[in-house]
Amino acid sequence: MTDLVIEIDGHSFPARFEETAAPKTVAAFRAVLPYSERIIHVRWSGEACWIPLGDADFGLGYENATSHPAPGQIILYPGGVSETEILLGYGAVAFASKAGPLAGNHFITITDNLDKLAELGRETLQTGAKKIVFRAA
Repeated sequence: MTDLVIEIDGHSFPARFEETAAPKTVAAFRAVLPYSERIIHVRWSGEACWIPLGDADFGLGYENATSHPAPGQIILYPGGVSETEILLGYGAVAFASKAGPLAGNHFITITDNLDKLAELGRETLQTGAKKIVFRAA
């Protein structure tokens, strides 16, 4: 099932919301669709890109939280020890900040084109920020 399409630097990735496991996080994110921002490569966590959101408050706690999202899994860290952020794993990830290990709510999973996602992730490390857009399917 495809609930949304994520476009990164002109490439489309079908994705699904993790509605059952993270209903509050999904509802909060649906409320901001379509959502457009820039992703940058992570500082501490490994093979991932992130969207720093500063002190944004989605009014969320933890649900379906993980520190090790698999490739194609997207998590939202609701803030607290570190700033609020969205993280998109494309390879091995151990989610952390300068404050130490973190966990975020796994609420979206990219369902296809993971090889291209990994390529874009590595490219972001080398060339810098890329545009990302989340749209309902």
